[in-house]
Amino acid sequence: MKKLAFILSFILILTGLQAQSEIKFDKTNHNFGKIKKGINKSVVFNFTNTGAKPAVIEFAQAECGCTTPEYKQNPVLKGQRGNIKVTYTAPFSGVFKKNVTVKFAGIKTPIELTIEGEVILK
Repeated sequence: MKKLAFILSFILILTGLQAQSEIKFDKTNHNFGKIKKGINKSVVFNFTNTGAKPAVIEFAQAECGCTTPEYKQNPVLKGQRGNIKVTYTAPFSGVFKKNVTVKFAGIKTPIELTIEGEVILK
């Protein structure tokens, strides 16, 4: 019985890894370094659809209002590239680290994109 549970767990893990591997981001983290307070900074996260089915972004949600993701909901075909632009408004001085959760249709596990840096006074 333990052997059967192990095999089923292994298959589920492989299935999850395979689904997530259908989208390959060039990078999932960006460090802006030092930026001035009140200045908007943006970065574009590029990805490639390596799966057989078209990839569609269901949503991209930032953890706070100071971070804004922008994306198209057009299908990205196999082998094609898409992107998500993330803008940070730098409202407060100090070190920051913000995440954007990206969910693709048909893929269970969302992908986390991270921006970080330090906001300094003007």
